[in-house]
Amino acid sequence: MANLIRDRGSIKWTAMMLPEHVKQLREFDRDQSKKVKPELDEQQLQLIEETICEAMSENLYLCFTYFKDDDFYLLIGKVHFVDTYKGEFRIVDYHNEIHKLKQEDLIDVKIN
Repeated sequence: MANLIRDRGSIKWTAMMLPEHVKQLREFDRDQSKKVKPELDEQQLQLIEETICEAMSENLYLCFTYFKDDDFYLLIGKVHFVDTYKGEFRIVDYHNEIHKLKQEDLIDVKIN
């Protein structure tokens, strides 16, 4: 029973799993927590575009929800510039920092 260690009355198993199994379990856990980017239809894209245009004309802050690196993020700021060639927005936040958001990463936009 060299593989058993007594620790505060409970038995812990050590070195009973192969490194390949540990790697597979970690990959499985990562895949289970992975988030999926929702697909937007034409109506949702049109609404996002209209909201951005309205906020730009009235100099309003927007709350952007975007998907990057398998996770969702929020950004609050004003649209400073729209680069249609690159398909990205340049957004200035409350601290006057410029952020670049790709149009394809946007999930939702609301007036703040």
